[in-house]
Amino acid sequence: MGFRRHGPFQVGDQVQLTDPKNKRHTFTLKQDGVFHTHKGAIPHSDLIGQPEGSVVRSSGGTQYLAFRHLLQDYVLAMPRGAAVIYPKDASQIVGMADVFPGARVIEAGVGSGALTCFLLRAVGPDGHVTSYERRQDFADIARGNVERFFGTEEGGPADNWRLVVGDLVSAIDEIDVDRVILDMLAPWECVDAAAKALTPGGVICCYVATTTQMSKTVEAIRDHGSFTEPHAWETLVRDWHVEGLAVRPDHRMIGHTGFLVTARRMADGVTPPPRRRRPKGTTEEL
Repeated sequence: MGFRRHGPFQVGDQVQLTDPKNKRHTFTLKQDGVFHTHKGAIPHSDLIGQPEGSVVRSSGGTQYLAFRHLLQDYVLAMPRGAAVIYPKDASQIVGMADVFPGARVIEAGVGSGALTCFLLRAVGPDGHVTSYERRQDFADIARGNVERFFGTEEGGPADNWRLVVGDLVSAIDEIDVDRVILDMLAPWECVDAAAKALTPGGVICCYVATTTQMSKTVEAIRDHGSFTEPHAWETLVRDWHVEGLAVRPDHRMIGHTGFLVTARRMADGVTPPPRRRRPKGTTEEL
C-alpha cells in the first residue's frame, strides 16, 4: 500500500483543505497543479514540501488548514454506488469483531468499499481480505475507492485484497478464515457458508438495517448450531458543544444507522450449552 500517511506533503499525496466554515476539499497534489475555489486559487507548489497542519492562503485571501484526510473523512466523501457503512459502525466492526493484524477476513456485500478500507487497515500487510460483491457496478466503484485511498491506482489493487464478483454462497473458496463480515439484505442465507469457512474461535459479524433483519439473522445463527449465542446491538453517537462554561450536547446526533450481530464459531461436533431463561409470567421475574 503506497499512500504516505506522514511527513511533508509530496507530489501524489492526497490533501484535505478545510476553510473557516469547516468545509473540506480533497485533491491530489501535482507538480504544476492549481486548486481552484470560489475564494481564489491555491498553487499545489504552496503545499509541496510543507508539513501537515500548515495554513495556506488562496489568491482571494482565504486561509485553509491542510492535512492528509483521515479514513473517516474519506469514506463519507468518496463516490458511492451503494450506501456506505458509517465510520461509527465500521469502527465497531473492527473492534467488537476483533479484526487483528494478520487476520484472514471475508467480507460479503462490498458496496462502495468503505468497510473494505477499514478492514485492510486493520489486518495490515500480513493479513488478507477477500470481498464478495454480486453487482459488477458496485464492485467497480469499490475497487476505485479502495485503490484511491491506498494509493494503488497505478500499481493495481492492494496485494492483500481480493475482490470477487459473485454470490458468497456459490463463489466462496476459503477455509480457516478468522472473521466473516456480512453486510447484505439477507445475511441469514450465508450463515452456513460462513460456518464452513471460519476456523474454530472465528467470529461472524452481520450488519443489518432493520429489526426484522436483525431477528432473522440472530435466529439463523442460533439455529445453525455451530456458533455461540449471538450478541446484537446498535451504537449511537452524540457530539458535545464546548465553549468555556457553555457545555451542552449538540442538538443533532448520529442516531440509528444499523444493527450489528456477532457470534463465535465453535469446534466441529460441539453442541452449545442450553441457554438459561427466566420463566415468564411468574413471580421469579420480580
